[in-house]
Amino acid sequence: MSISTQELYNRSSGDWTRNEPVLLSDYTARPFLLDWCSPVAGKDILDLGCGEGYFARNLKKRGAGTIHAMDISEEMVSRAAQQEEANPMGIAYSTGNANDLGRFSDASFDLVVAVFLFNYLTTQESLETMTEVFRVLRPGGRFVFSVPHPSLAFIREEEPPFYFSRGGAGYFSGRNRLFEGKIWRRDGQGVAVRCVHKTVEDYFTCLKSAGYKTMPEVKELGVDDEMIKIDPRFFTPLNEQPLHMAISVEK
Repeated sequence: MSISTQELYNRSSGDWTRNEPVLLSDYTARPFLLDWCSPVAGKDILDLGCGEGYFARNLKKRGAGTIHAMDISEEMVSRAAQQEEANPMGIAYSTGNANDLGRFSDASFDLVVAVFLFNYLTTQESLETMTEVFRVLRPGGRFVFSVPHPSLAFIREEEPPFYFSRGGAGYFSGRNRLFEGKIWRRDGQGVAVRCVHKTVEDYFTCLKSAGYKTMPEVKELGVDDEMIKIDPRFFTPLNEQPLHMAISVEK
């Protein structure tokens, strides 16, 4: 029986702690997402599934106003709090489930981000979370999130620097099944990740059911030529493969 996501990240929190790009997705996803969230100056932001605070810290460096960041892993939040204590940036960290935002009032935030959160949630949990995000967003506010590309587990072999094991599941029949995987750091260390599989359709259906009426923007992310120049050995195996899907939608 697999351990809970909470325990997985309590055990591996040290593998994620960094202040500079280390993980594959620090190159292939997070820089784009930071640009996509901009401008953030003066905005009130909620970071769901914040981990050890890497993304929140980078938002703050870009001039974000208030940032509330939460994660289900106590160890991840502890490491984030340690960084905040050592280098105060005014980020408030807390533990909690993303589908229960009762601590926040309606229309509290200009921007809600969820960087690789929904791959840990079932379709129902995703709907509940998106509904809560809709509630806490201000009118005109944005919801930006990223997930591993839903097709990745079905087109990529189980090898570095990124994969999910589908265990024989099909793209449609594998809905809500847990796929274990790994993503690598550039220092050669593999870090455990997982994905509760959902189709592209599932994400859009959840958004519609949660109350979003505007047309979402969608970006498919992968490696580019600049990354390959930085480290050909690390990035070339992923060339021309869809790694992540990013979505932005306005309330």
